[in-house]
Amino acid sequence: MAIATINPATGETLKTYEPLSDEALEEKIARAAAAWASYRRTTPEQRVGWLRAAADVLDADAGTVAELMTTEMGKTLASAKAEVAKCAKALRWYAEHGPALLEPEKKDAEAVGATQAYVVHQPIGVVLAIMPWNFPLWQAMRFAAPALMAGNVGLLKHASNVPQTALYLEELFRKAGFPDDVFQTLLIGSSAIEQVLRDDRVAAATLTGSAPAGQSVASIAGDALKKTVLELGGSDPFIVMPSANLEKAAEVAVTARNQNNGQSCIAAKRFFVHRDVAEEFTRLFTEKIAALTVGDPMDEDTQIGPLATESGRDDVERYVQDAVDKGATVLTGGKRVDRPGWFYEPTLLTGITPEMDLYAEEVFGPVAALFTVDSLDEAIEIANSHPYGLGANLWSEDEGERAQFVRDVASGMAFINGMVTSYPELPFGGVKQSGYGRELTELGMREFMNAKTVWVGPPSGEQGEGDTAAAASE
Repeated sequence: MAIATINPATGETLKTYEPLSDEALEEKIARAAAAWASYRRTTPEQRVGWLRAAADVLDADAGTVAELMTTEMGKTLASAKAEVAKCAKALRWYAEHGPALLEPEKKDAEAVGATQAYVVHQPIGVVLAIMPWNFPLWQAMRFAAPALMAGNVGLLKHASNVPQTALYLEELFRKAGFPDDVFQTLLIGSSAIEQVLRDDRVAAATLTGSAPAGQSVASIAGDALKKTVLELGGSDPFIVMPSANLEKAAEVAVTARNQNNGQSCIAAKRFFVHRDVAEEFTRLFTEKIAALTVGDPMDEDTQIGPLATESGRDDVERYVQDAVDKGATVLTGGKRVDRPGWFYEPTLLTGITPEMDLYAEEVFGPVAALFTVDSLDEAIEIANSHPYGLGANLWSEDEGERAQFVRDVASGMAFINGMVTSYPELPFGGVKQSGYGRELTELGMREFMNAKTVWVGPPSGEQGEGDTAAAASE
């Protein structure tokens, strides 16, 4: 894929970029390594000031940055503005809570024969972040805010269709006053990732993307004995039981599936509705999806914009056609929109069977698959048969059903009577082919930190012979 801004609402190529040469890439890595040598010695209080300044810069740039994201990948302007605000919130959350999270953790010194025993969390170095286009600011910020607070240095390899957003991120941290080269954007193709990841000056990598991309990065990193965090997408179940508020559940279901034009890893994609309420929920769900306004993402009234890429639109079209050819029923939508750009109608399908490609694969577009089930057991069983396990939704007022859902659903996140989303205050990540590791909260910050054990003994000459013998026997 060329490194270029192509407006998905029109198909027009607006700006192209040449990938970094080998010499320029080497210089970027060298500068990152040099930056970390000094940045790791900065104080948490200094980093707090820079993070807060970055949040202020984002607030000031909000309108321009939102329009840039909409132009590059087609999200509605309203959702782009919300994304900017969410990024500023994350920066401020780590500024507020970061210093406490970096405090040494005291341990039981007496139990280990020490005068002091504690754990310090220290940054590990230069981290490569390989990020997708669907939330071009937020996905990168989920890494950048905790990593920079921890004292790490970032190299961002962003998706090739959002180069201007990627360059803005580098500019953002520079404008906020962070030391030079602490956060740099690499305009490179996917073929150059291995070269960067194998470089001895790069300590680790984080990737948000497809399962094949995660397998590739994990394989390279494993061979080089480097830490990785992988968020690889999902096909989240959305379960509706008889005790649910059906009107509210259907309203949230529409947003849960169609947020970001249907291009979200944590979007609900498979809807399991109990037979007792299936008819009513299906009616509500169908009506609300059919009422969505598709159009120019810059228009304030637009609820669904274009798919980000032409190939993405074609993939969605192929999945739906395959399902229809094999017996699925289209309740609403089901075809591309007759206008320039890469638009596809919000779609609801029933009659999904395992023979259909979309049964076991993630459809990255505004397409919902509806299943009727006879019990929560059945819904969870089918949900867990999928290779992904990122988020999961349950709508129920029954405490027993809620407890069963939390216990049995195979996912990294379980939301009850609400839509799966991300917060700085909660860990984010999945299981199975949705990846491993966590982002956000203290867990996200410590993924790329060394938990160093510190043991301080009594003054020289005071250690008893018994202590020495015991230690030697370990």
